[in-house]
Amino acid sequence: MNDFTSGFWGIFIAAVTLLGIAWCLWLLVSQRKWLKITKEGDVGDTGHVWDGDLRELNNPVPRWWTIMYILMCVFGLGYLFLFPGLGSYSGVLGYTTEQELEQRSQAYAESVRPTYAKFDGISVEQLAKNPEAQQIGQRLFLNYCAQCHGSDARGSASFPNLVDGDSLYPRTPEAITETISKGRNGIMPSFNGVIDGATATDIAQYVRSLSGLAHNQLAAIRGKRAFDTNCVACHGVDGKGNKMLGAPNLTDGVWLYGSSERRIVEAIMNGLNNRMPAQEAILSPEQIRMLTAWVWGLTHRDGAAVVSTAQ
Repeated sequence: MNDFTSGFWGIFIAAVTLLGIAWCLWLLVSQRKWLKITKEGDVGDTGHVWDGDLRELNNPVPRWWTIMYILMCVFGLGYLFLFPGLGSYSGVLGYTTEQELEQRSQAYAESVRPTYAKFDGISVEQLAKNPEAQQIGQRLFLNYCAQCHGSDARGSASFPNLVDGDSLYPRTPEAITETISKGRNGIMPSFNGVIDGATATDIAQYVRSLSGLAHNQLAAIRGKRAFDTNCVACHGVDGKGNKMLGAPNLTDGVWLYGSSERRIVEAIMNGLNNRMPAQEAILSPEQIRMLTAWVWGLTHRDGAAVVSTAQ
């Protein structure tokens, strides 16, 4: 992909680069041409004097130093001829970092293919009980997922906890595979301009009451009316959410963004847009399958689903 918006910038960068090298070569050569030593030991005097006796002499640059920098300029020209570096010019070798990454990724995939081949034909549920498969899945998780979900998979603010049994989406192997492969984009629309801050505060008090949190009862009563008008389409009449829409359950005590009145009001007024990036371009199908088994096993010990006890 060309990052330049027009052909001018490619030409501009190439011109600046080549002129810079040409200027360096001219400077190196010219420094040796205008040094005129009349006699041995006479290196010339620039006429600059400090403290009466300290004079600035016109000493020549050492020959080895000059030769070294000329060779560096020649090397730079050769490099720019072979590899990209002059604006949009791609070099005679056609090298790209994207191509190198693809080659290394393919080589790595081939090297680890025998490791995954032994697990072909084994279901995700069986992989979740296989110690070797679980070790592989855990290593994949630590390499690719722990940055957001934590090394213990318990997540943090805005990053879901994967071990408490609560999820916006189904916890089936198929759904987990889709999440890892395609990513997810959880969106809650902003109600700024639809309701005012006072109404949002009332809704927050009602939502807190659904989870048994401390709340203002009068505000919660007003908030329920506003909730029924604005929120039930996604979260349901009972506030238990809708996994098909990715709308969270508001009654189970699990709060991805925090349960304080302020955080709830911010979510209502400003909306939310939480995205998990797709991994199918990074991980192979075999790796995604191993990772699916490990994540599924976090909430299905011995084949039984783990029920959330978060409060």
